[in-house]
Amino acid sequence: MSQSQMPTSSAAAPDNQRTNGVVSQPDNSTPPQVLREPPTGKQFLESLRDGREIYFDGKLVKDVTTHPAFATSARSYARMYDTLHDPAKRDALTFITERGARSHKFYKLPRTHQDLFEARDAIAEWARLSWGTLSRGPDYKAALVGTLAGDAEFYGEYAPNVWRWYEKITDAVMFVNLSLANPAGDRSKPPAEQRDVYMHVVKERDDGIVVRGARLVSTGAAFSNVTYLSQYVPITGLAENEEDFALAFFVPFNAPGIKFIGRHSYEHLAKKVGAPFDYPLSSRFDESDLSIVLDDVFIPWEDVIAYRNPTVVNGLFPRGFGQRFALHAATRTAVKLDFICGLLLRATEMQQRSSFRDVQVALGELIGMRHNIWALSTAMVADAQPGPGGYLLPNTGYAMQWRNSYGDMFTRARTIFQNVLSGNLIQIPSSAEDFKNPAIRPLLDRYWKGGAATAEERVKLLRVIWDMFFTEFAGRTEAHERNFAGNYEANRVETYQAAEHQGLNANFKAMAEECMSHYDLNGWTEPTWADVPWSVEE
Repeated sequence: MSQSQMPTSSAAAPDNQRTNGVVSQPDNSTPPQVLREPPTGKQFLESLRDGREIYFDGKLVKDVTTHPAFATSARSYARMYDTLHDPAKRDALTFITERGARSHKFYKLPRTHQDLFEARDAIAEWARLSWGTLSRGPDYKAALVGTLAGDAEFYGEYAPNVWRWYEKITDAVMFVNLSLANPAGDRSKPPAEQRDVYMHVVKERDDGIVVRGARLVSTGAAFSNVTYLSQYVPITGLAENEEDFALAFFVPFNAPGIKFIGRHSYEHLAKKVGAPFDYPLSSRFDESDLSIVLDDVFIPWEDVIAYRNPTVVNGLFPRGFGQRFALHAATRTAVKLDFICGLLLRATEMQQRSSFRDVQVALGELIGMRHNIWALSTAMVADAQPGPGGYLLPNTGYAMQWRNSYGDMFTRARTIFQNVLSGNLIQIPSSAEDFKNPAIRPLLDRYWKGGAATAEERVKLLRVIWDMFFTEFAGRTEAHERNFAGNYEANRVETYQAAEHQGLNANFKAMAEECMSHYDLNGWTEPTWADVPWSVEE
């Protein structure tokens, strides 16, 4: 069955109207009488008990909410949902959809700068619950569904599916996963020559398609309700002859044929070798990175967003997702830098070193990084631009600059901590159990104290810093921060390409040409300086 023959009765959203190929938003002139509340943390945890097939350490995980590799991190996400019901935070975090449901503000399609500023602040509010360490909260994929819905007409026959999924996800504040990375394979070959590993269509049926292949680095997948899978080939995109690979769709995590294979769990490791005192971040903020295997998975037509259409699949990033996810990421990383600044300030205060000039230089550099990222986040909103569908998109140039700069900043921050704290980061007692041993507790209290902190207070802080920058959790964090927005070269190439597309490069060159047009071998050609004598009397 061809795309044009796709049945629309099952795919169309019931309250959307479709006229002459144009998809309009639902008519919500009569507001609902009953307000639908978002899930509580308990309800969110229950939604994860859906029979999904996750493999960890060679075994099938029966329940991620109780398994030692995932349970504590699952509670961290549940805590985010509970804040949506907190009277002290609810107004800052939520809005009421046109369908009468309370949802996180980043899911709202922004028409004004105020809408975007409120969304940015709601992102920050949730980020503070993990001190910026959870990069893939439920609101991260609001960047995705907002991009799709704001540009629904771009998806042609599948536009009703876009709207139906947007409304379903927004009204339920669903935790959506996204995976765009292909298996490593042979990077010298295009997708069409790697059918054995790259995600592609193997069969077309009257009621949908059958998909085979794998997707890697699905961050947060263990805690998500549904995933959005699409091809993504950096810089070049899919070629026109790669139609079998040009697809995008939503699929629930318990769909028959989907299997998830997890990486090493830092939460699991922390529980084996220590206590919360020893691993305060990795033990509760390990967001998991699962690989997804699609073993001939059936996707109904109503869940398809793009099919055999390279142009549409290639359009996800440049048509809004790149800008929206960068706003979320910049805001989250700005919060993380707030936390990192606080760690170094407390550490230097405990040792009575805050007045030292070299320490203030390091602190000033770190705080300056924090200012830069917050400024980019603010500029993305303040200088937002109209996007597809008439909705506002965060500024492309500032979004690109966040992608280019933050990874290097995080690495530099780690170096600053190493330089300032030096040996303090090595002489940390092995675990919390040392403080519980009466034979050595007096020694720790005497020799491990700081100038303005007890030994327990000082070691507690050093443990947070160690977990942020030097554990296995920290190693994964740094690799993630440097690459989750795209690899080093691709980010910079795309920055150049975006400036070329927007006409910025032409403007830059015009400025250079204008400067040089003001003079030649014989002197000034611009009247402003033409009558100034070119002589110097000795």
